[in-house]
Amino acid sequence: MTTTTGRTDETRPGLNAPAGPTGWTRFSEWLDRHSGQFFITPAVVMILIFAIFPLVASLMLAFTRARIGAGGFKFRFAGLQNFEKQFFGSEQFHFLGTFSAFSLLAWAVMAATTAGIVWWLYRYASTKFSWFGFVGRLITAALIFGIVLMFSATLFSGSPFGTLGVTLFYVFVGCAIQFAIGLGLAFLCSQKIRGRGFFRVVFFLPLMITPIGVGYAFRMLADTSKGPFAPLWQAVGLGDFTWVANAWTARMFIVVADSWQWIPFVFIILLAALENVPRDFVEAAEVDGASGWQIFSDITWPQIMPVAATVMLIRVIEAFKIVDLPNIMTAGGPGIATESMTLHSFFAWRSFDLGQSSAIAYLLLFVTVVVCVSFFNLVVLGRIRQS
Repeated sequence: MTTTTGRTDETRPGLNAPAGPTGWTRFSEWLDRHSGQFFITPAVVMILIFAIFPLVASLMLAFTRARIGAGGFKFRFAGLQNFEKQFFGSEQFHFLGTFSAFSLLAWAVMAATTAGIVWWLYRYASTKFSWFGFVGRLITAALIFGIVLMFSATLFSGSPFGTLGVTLFYVFVGCAIQFAIGLGLAFLCSQKIRGRGFFRVVFFLPLMITPIGVGYAFRMLADTSKGPFAPLWQAVGLGDFTWVANAWTARMFIVVADSWQWIPFVFIILLAALENVPRDFVEAAEVDGASGWQIFSDITWPQIMPVAATVMLIRVIEAFKIVDLPNIMTAGGPGIATESMTLHSFFAWRSFDLGQSSAIAYLLLFVTVVVCVSFFNLVVLGRIRQS
C-alpha cells in the first residue's frame, strides 16, 4: 500500500504477533509437566538408601563368611554354605529342629497333605489352567509340603522344632486368635449398645504401648511368685509354677501378649468396615425374617471380606517379624523353644556371625513372601474372581 509520502508500507510477518514464551515460562511449563516425578523423587531416594542398599549388602553377606581380623572384618566367599548349615549342617536343629523317625501320626499327616496338594493342583490344572498360575501354585505347594514334612519329623514324632516352626506358630496361631477376637469386638461395638464409644477407646489403648513395655508388663504378670497376680496363682495351686520353664506355656504366653497388643489394630479396621456396610441390606434381610447368622454370613461378611483379608495380610507380615516379646519375656528360652527367626538372626548378628545372620534373614524373607503372595492370590484375588 502506497502512502501520501510515496513510501510503500509493506506488511512484515510477525509484526503484530504476540511475543513467544520466555525462558522462564518454558521452564515453568516443563516443571509443571514433571512435578509428579519431582514430588516422588525424595521418597524413591530414601527407599534406595535405607531399603535397597541394605537388601543388597545383606545378600552379599549371606554368601560370605565374616571373621574379625586386624583392622575390622575379613570376608571370604562361601557360596551356599550358610544356607546349607541351616538345612543340613550344624544349625539344622536350630532352624528346622531335631529330626527323628516318623511316627504313625506323622505318616498319616504326610499322606493327607500329599493327597490334598495333588488334588488341589489337579483341580486347578483341569479347570482354569495357566502356566503362570500353575508355577505359583507349585511354589506354594512345595512350601506347604516342606513345612508339613518339618513338623512331621519333629512335632508329630515327639521331637522339638526349631525357629522356623516357632515363627509359623506365632504367625498362624497368633493371627487367628487376633482376627477372631478383633472381629468379635468390632461386631459388638458396631451394635447399638450403651457405652460403645467408651469401649472403642479402651479397646484401642493397647496399640499405643510399645512392644518393649508390653513385654515387660506381661513378664511381670507371668511371675507367679512376686507378680501382681501372685496371690491368685498361689490360691489355684500355681505358686511354684514357672511359665517360661515349659516350652508350650512360654509360647502361648508370648502369643497372649502379642494378641493383647495387636487385637486393637484388627478391631479398629474391622469396626470401620462394619460401619460402612449398607444398612438398607441389613434392614431388608431383617424384614424378610433372616436370622442374625444369615445376615452376617450372606450380607455382612461379603461386604467386609476385602478389608478383613487386607488387615490379616498386614498382620501376617508383622507377625513374621516378631522379635521384641520373645527377647524380653523369655530371651528365646527355654532353650530355643520361643526363639523366632528374627531373634535367631539377631543372636547370630550379636555373635558377629554376619553370614549366618543374613542367611536366616533371607530365609525369613522367602517364607514371608511365598506365604503372603499365596494368601493374596488364593484369598483376595480368588474372592475378586468369584464376585
